[in-house]
Amino acid sequence: MRIPAHSVCTAIRDDIVSGVFVRGSRLTEELLARRYGVSRVPVREALRTLESEGFVVTRRHAGACVAEPTEREAADLLEVRTLLEPLGAARAAQRRTEAHLKVLRGLVRLGQDRARRGEGDDLRSLGGWFHETLAQASGSPGLIALLTQLRHKIDWMYVVEQSARPVDSWAEHGAIVDAVARGDAERARALAARHAERAAAAHRPRRRPGAPGAGRVRTSQHSVNAAGARN
Repeated sequence: MRIPAHSVCTAIRDDIVSGVFVRGSRLTEELLARRYGVSRVPVREALRTLESEGFVVTRRHAGACVAEPTEREAADLLEVRTLLEPLGAARAAQRRTEAHLKVLRGLVRLGQDRARRGEGDDLRSLGGWFHETLAQASGSPGLIALLTQLRHKIDWMYVVEQSARPVDSWAEHGAIVDAVARGDAERARALAARHAERAAAAHRPRRRPGAPGAGRVRTSQHSVNAAGARN
């Protein structure tokens, strides 16, 4: 069975974001096909997609390599997110479903409970699910795709300092959901803008590793298959 290129693309992107493939390292079709247990055809298609997203560049005499974004490019992404997330919240206030509200409220309850108990390990993933669900509630496929790509790239370029007051952060999430539930687009936009600006201040650029060797990669390895491919 032919493995879809989007599954291979997701696997390579995840490995770039997590640092398995360091910035500047070569991404040969042979290495990637062996790593994920696929042929070179979906790898080739995946690399083209990742190049269009900015995760990969093609260099003369080197081929495909992990991109090395500048500090300005990284800063621009944070600024773009502070513009797009409020738009997503406003759209969510107009287009959300009851299913979206149920998930958002559940995430807020979990986040507030974990924050009160000082259980910080889960808060980052819960926050990610919250913002992903809020984006989905916007009902705009183009906006959802942009926010998803921004989230991946920001995770790649930045580390996020744990909030000194996570209870306040989750109170902001709750206020956004209340505005979305009431259909108050302007309040949802304003609250999301304030929250995004505060969150941006907690981002710190990742330190660049030393100059990588060709094909440098961590030793962890996994296969992509049709049954267990990530979406």
